[in-house]
Amino acid sequence: MAQATGLSPAAVSYALRGIQTSEETQERVRAAAEELGYEAHPIARALASGRTGMVGLLCGSLEDYWQQSLAVGIGRALLARDRYALLVDAGGDPERERALARRLRDQRVDGIIVQPLDPAADLWADLCDALPVVSIGDALRGGHAQGEVVFDNRRGVTLALEHLLDRGHRHIGVLTPTRASTPDRPADVHVHAEAERLGLRVDVEVAPQSLAGATAAARALLDRADRPSAVFCFSDVIAYGVYAATRDLGLAVPGDVAVCGYDAHPMSALLTPPLTTVDWDIDGIVHAAVRLVVDVIDGKPRRRRVVREPSLRSRASTVG
Repeated sequence: MAQATGLSPAAVSYALRGIQTSEETQERVRAAAEELGYEAHPIARALASGRTGMVGLLCGSLEDYWQQSLAVGIGRALLARDRYALLVDAGGDPERERALARRLRDQRVDGIIVQPLDPAADLWADLCDALPVVSIGDALRGGHAQGEVVFDNRRGVTLALEHLLDRGHRHIGVLTPTRASTPDRPADVHVHAEAERLGLRVDVEVAPQSLAGATAAARALLDRADRPSAVFCFSDVIAYGVYAATRDLGLAVPGDVAVCGYDAHPMSALLTPPLTTVDWDIDGIVHAAVRLVVDVIDGKPRRRRVVREPSLRSRASTVG
């Protein structure tokens, strides 16, 4: 390769890794590599660069369909930038999340993208000191993460609650995956603040991000004598559980209970009736998170914090 391009071996190595060389040089070296059928040996490259080419992707719960879509998108985006996702699933358990984060660090991944179940855990400060970490959804405690793609949850919650209030609902059930061990998640805090501001009564209950678990939680909420007239869910998959529970209980959506989700999974438009939901633009989230983590790994960090603004997709589940 060095002989074919007239460059030093070090310059060829830098160009193939996309560092310390001009775009023109990188293009010339890549063209020569393609012509010669050259492929860098991954182990040799890792030894030479001190990098594995792997980025850990720590998901809160892959039973959540939106998180599945997020993982697919991030995996593809990393591959397009010559990285590989090492995917692990916390299964909705903050303790398991902490254990898996440590394991990813010990496996020498180049960086970690995490959608944290417990953004306030003490672990994150130590982890961010050891390798690049980018969080999605919530900022990590102490502001140590090298990158953040955070949601304007106050705006998202306000959009959903004001939408339901405008349709006459003053008693709203809220189903959240947040556990008692992680009480400070911003979205849940905003629910109580916005409900007080708007004069709403809210019943907040925990629901797993799985269809079966969400169905059971929704059935318990809706089988009360004084049931809410609307349910706001912090995940579309939880909203799917509400649909299942209404069928079990002989209730109509939206006639007996209106339903609103929170992440605009594509399947939500196919339900009967289609689900009203808060959209965070998953493609934009994928692009921002992958760009942030790759830039930090490559030593060229740019914008550290990206705030995603929501939009409301009003559909027939809240408009009868």
